[in-house]
Amino acid sequence: QVQLVESGGGVVQAGGSLRLSCAASGRIFSIVVMGWYRQAPGNPRELVASITGSGSTNYVDSVKGRFTISRDNAKNTFNLQMNSLKPEDTAVYFCNADVRPSSSSSSAFRYWGQGTLVTVSS
Repeated sequence: QVQLVESGGGVVQAGGSLRLSCAASGRIFSIVVMGWYRQAPGNPRELVASITGSGSTNYVDSVKGRFTISRDNAKNTFNLQMNSLKPEDTAVYFCNADVRPSSSSSSAFRYWGQGTLVTVSS
């Protein structure tokens, strides 16, 4: 019903920048919250950043001041601008969205992208 597609991953030197994008398509009335998670080898998946429909944002402490999440409600897309990247940021990044399919739906449903690899070299 809903698909999420990430783009923008790649390889960058420490201190560099990357911009990840996530595009949502399908039956979407509204997106309650969008977020980015990441998972590094041997580590659990963690929430990196999230943004609500009203624009409220949250970040994990390790990326505060370096990463910025933003969204375009009209286009059902959102981005993660990553600056001052560190080797410990290396991970597969997954976007997610909690979607209300119609105005009659009182609940939102969670969808995930396929993941995009970010590699930060030292």
